Amino acid sequence: MLNYDPLACLPSSEELPDSDDTPVDNELQDLIPGLLKATLAMAWPERMDWFFGVDMGVYYDPDLPPIVPDGFLSLGVERFYDENLRPSYVLWEEKKLPILALEVVSQTYRGEYSTKKAEYARLGFLYYVVYNPFRRRKPRLEVYKLVNNAYELHDGNPVWLPEIGLGIGIERGTYLGITRKWLYWYNQQGERLLTPEEQAKFAQRRAQLLAERLRSLGVDPDSLT
Repeated sequence: MLNYDPLACLPSSEELPDSDDTPVDNELQDLIPGLLKATLAMAWPERMDWFFGVDMGVYYDPDLPPIVPDGFLSLGVERFYDENLRPSYVLWEEKKLPILALEVVSQTYRGEYSTKKAEYARLGFLYYVVYNPFRRRKPRLEVYKLVNNAYELHDGNPVWLPEIGLGIGIERGTYLGITRKWLYWYNQQGERLLTPEEQAKFAQRRAQLLAERLRSLGVDPDSLT
């Protein structure tokens, strides 16, 4: 963990830009981390000790620009500050380094396998996840864990992340009406967590089956309150 002088007059998150203003050059760079964040919100509805940032600046030095992952997860922090939410993620305020950083590789290479990887390792992010949807011969998903200040590649799909209590992997599915291979969370049994859309469809189907069962018993479900 980086150390900061508590007596130093460091800028607050409200005074710092929320990102580096670099536009994404592929829609997947927003959709993939957005799906992970939405699924976490359904999986951890009662937990208030986590935060998932999407395209948000992580400030680690008041004199340097932030590092801006496509997505990142922090544990042991406040999920919400107030109704205005976080404008940025500032380490000298949060006092917690994100445990996972995610980069989605676009057709324009941005150093995901070199400079960004080295930077996340230097800062101490425990997990570094790279998803390259355009790869054909090499694995599209690479999950690295920091061991002795260097990243080690973990094989598998999904890959279990014990410090988070979830696995992460790729699987073909449908999100926002788009069917393709997406990045998902998994439980320890290797079962994929349902997305908000899937949970809503499951609840709707369950309600339909219950209504049909009631009608078979001579009960009008619309009459029940």
